[in-house]
Amino acid sequence: MLPAFFKQTLRALRYQNYKLFFGGQSISLIGTWMQQVALGWLVYRLTDSAFLLGVVGFSSQVPTFILASFAGVLADRYNKHKIIIVTQILAMIQASILAILTLTGSIQIWQILLLSLFSGLINAFDMPTRQSFVIDMVEDRNDLPNAIALNSLTFNAARLIGPTIAGFLISAIGEGLCFLINAISYIAVIAALLLMRISQHQNNNLNEKVLEGLKEGIKYAYNFKPIRVLLLLIGLVSLTGMPYSVLMPVFARDILHGNSHTLGFLFGAVGSGALIGAIYLASRNSVLGLGRWIAIATSIFSLGLLFFSFSRNIYLSIILMLFTGFGMMMQMASTNTLLQTLVDDDKRGRVMSLYVMAFMGTAPFGSFMAGTLASTIGAPYTILSSGAICLIGAILFYKNLPSLRKHIRPIYIKMGILPEVSKGLQSSTHLKMPPN
Repeated sequence: MLPAFFKQTLRALRYQNYKLFFGGQSISLIGTWMQQVALGWLVYRLTDSAFLLGVVGFSSQVPTFILASFAGVLADRYNKHKIIIVTQILAMIQASILAILTLTGSIQIWQILLLSLFSGLINAFDMPTRQSFVIDMVEDRNDLPNAIALNSLTFNAARLIGPTIAGFLISAIGEGLCFLINAISYIAVIAALLLMRISQHQNNNLNEKVLEGLKEGIKYAYNFKPIRVLLLLIGLVSLTGMPYSVLMPVFARDILHGNSHTLGFLFGAVGSGALIGAIYLASRNSVLGLGRWIAIATSIFSLGLLFFSFSRNIYLSIILMLFTGFGMMMQMASTNTLLQTLVDDDKRGRVMSLYVMAFMGTAPFGSFMAGTLASTIGAPYTILSSGAICLIGAILFYKNLPSLRKHIRPIYIKMGILPEVSKGLQSSTHLKMPPN
């Protein structure tokens, strides 16, 4: 029973290219999470300012909002494999500079802001390309949901391990070693990418102007209701809910009266919950039911934030972060899977860039607002407001589910996910296919 479960859960690893990518990412992402936790702690140690925590979060993510849609057009037109190699090399350089400045004791807040902005520019091109690159590594499209879930599993296993290690290293040695380890960890993913053998597909969009391609992608996403609603919900949650993470140093030190270990435990709890969700998604056989799970997961995430805002006990806070991480991951990965299942291959990069823009691109504005609000009304009331808004979004999405299913059903029938239950169903005028 257990071997069959593992075989089902890890089935995308039978593809050599994906196995290489999975292995490289598993190492690199641990370093990424170590850097993220260490950077937040460093900023708060240097400034004692929740507002500047929000500003640093804003500077690292706002390029994604501005440039991700253009990056999606490039991902649909050019070699995704080569683009990702370049972005990973640049990310290694950024982490190396941050490590050198911190270890030599010369780091200043303006340098952190510039390096965060540079990191944001890299991610603006890396994330849409990476999201749309998965299908190039998985030969059987039926295994695409599993590959996406395994990506989330890797991401959240690293979210569990990285912050925990970072918490101990910051306390014992300082933040600089975390940045150095992250820089070294990029060697693994770059080596994995160089070992891949990716088949190149003929691209018929090379002569298309970038702005025309961008306009086509936006029109495609807007005109098909399921894609539009999914993007709106992920955007709302990212804008109002996800910025809770930039305020974690405030909760760890000032609300829960802890230290960097406390911060590591909180982020580790988020990673644990997210990992549980990723394992569940990877074990699923089908995309059926993911819409309902998105509504449930968003509600769990929202309630986790609501109760966390009232908690003054470290153990209760850790448990609540476990649920928050589970809900966050289930909503994010389920949305990703549904979008990649519904979208046309030639528009995948552009739609996934809109997903990244909604997921990551709105977060900087949320980080800035969260930092500003926390300086005015306090971190607990800021998180309370975030949870309440996300819960309203979950309820509205749930009410729209029956309408969304009518639009999605004919696509599932065409793809063989659902059997055709009546003749002529695909041509019914009230059941719309994605716009061309």
